[in-house]
Amino acid sequence: LTAVGLSRQLPIMIAAVVISMAIMFFFSGVVARFIDRNPTIKMLALAFLIMIGVLLIVESFDVHVDKAFIYVAMAFSLLVELLNMKMRSVESKATKEMAVTSEEL
Repeated sequence: LTAVGLSRQLPIMIAAVVISMAIMFFFSGVVARFIDRNPTIKMLALAFLIMIGVLLIVESFDVHVDKAFIYVAMAFSLLVELLNMKMRSVESKATKEMAVTSEEL
């Protein structure tokens, strides 16, 4: 989609939109299943959208905000969520193993 904003040639813009739509269509099922399995990602995405919206509003008042602060905060939040997802996965596996072991007894 960046090609649409950078190019002044209509065929390149059309090709960029068509290719990006095809890629989004191809991966939409994978993304939907991932989000269904990890609902906290929805909240993280919403928080990112709110943060970007607030940033755009603040910058519309000619207040400069260093983008590094935003990117570091987003990266840190994503890292914490990935660690939480890993921890929940390990706990879930341990719980299933304990259930199987108790049934065998």
